[in-house]
Amino acid sequence: MRSLLVLPIVLLLFAALATSIHGVPNTKLLSVLCNSGVYTAADPFSISLAYVLSDLKAHTPSRKSHDYYNISPFPIAFAYGHAACVPKLSAVDCGACLGEAVQAMNSSCVMRIGARAVLSDCDARYEQYPFV
Repeated sequence: MRSLLVLPIVLLLFAALATSIHGVPNTKLLSVLCNSGVYTAADPFSISLAYVLSDLKAHTPSRKSHDYYNISPFPIAFAYGHAACVPKLSAVDCGACLGEAVQAMNSSCVMRIGARAVLSDCDARYEQYPFV
């Protein structure tokens, strides 16, 4: 009789643990798109872009929906950004996934005024113009 009571309890505990464990983010790169426009190293856009990418990685994971839009505060050369992670990811895993997305954009779209990286569990985008 006692073993009949233990089995449902064990099954409930296992089910609770299984729903709270998410594992590592899937950072498989699905696509990278680069804007054809370019900027130079001396262009103020480079400062705005660095701000936007850093801000996306810092703030997207802490948003309840892991979905965040931003704009650089430098009016000489605005940069606009967006990043999102699938809701199941923890903040740490979302940040790791976005780090991979930003790295993919930086390595594939060198000196481009816009880029987008889509990974299995997250995506990131920046442009020199506003977008939604």
